[in-house]
Amino acid sequence: MRSAKISRKTTETDIQLELVLDGTGLSDINTGIGFFDHMLESFARHGNFDLTINAIGDLMVDEHHLIEDTGIVLGEAILTAIGDKSGIARFGEARIPMDEALAEVALDLGGRYYLVLNAGFALPRVGEFNTQMVKHFFESLAKNAKINLHADVRGENDHHMIEALFKAFAYALRRGVKIEGSGIRSTKGVL
Repeated sequence: MRSAKISRKTTETDIQLELVLDGTGLSDINTGIGFFDHMLESFARHGNFDLTINAIGDLMVDEHHLIEDTGIVLGEAILTAIGDKSGIARFGEARIPMDEALAEVALDLGGRYYLVLNAGFALPRVGEFNTQMVKHFFESLAKNAKINLHADVRGENDHHMIEALFKAFAYALRRGVKIEGSGIRSTKGVL
């Protein structure tokens, strides 16, 4: 079973995370930020990943540290769970609509981090979630998972746009981690 348990404790956050790549979409998420929990639950469900996150952070300051560190830990878990990457499809892509919103994600699990995110949000917040943190979350995740991640989202409703983005990332990642054979998909022989 491709899985990982990652812990991160700093003076700002305390995060315990468990990820099963070959799961059924079950999740138990508690970050203290309702909208963020909803997005992570959506990621697990649509990726067929089992995901447990218990996160405590300095929310009395703001949500920045907690969201950033959750991205770091989830990225580390993805990288660990993939293992040596033998047999994985490596590339994944998805186009996901949600009402008027459309998110498109393409990724490469080849071991080189890069993030391109095109998103423009109308409001500064969705619930207790700062929309500026969308890019920061995916940047922290992609950097620690060593993913080349390209994402575009457009629409009118920020909730729909962010949710479509999390779902598209889940579908693209599910396709990228899928075992399709043996060996490493690279002319270099390593990923």
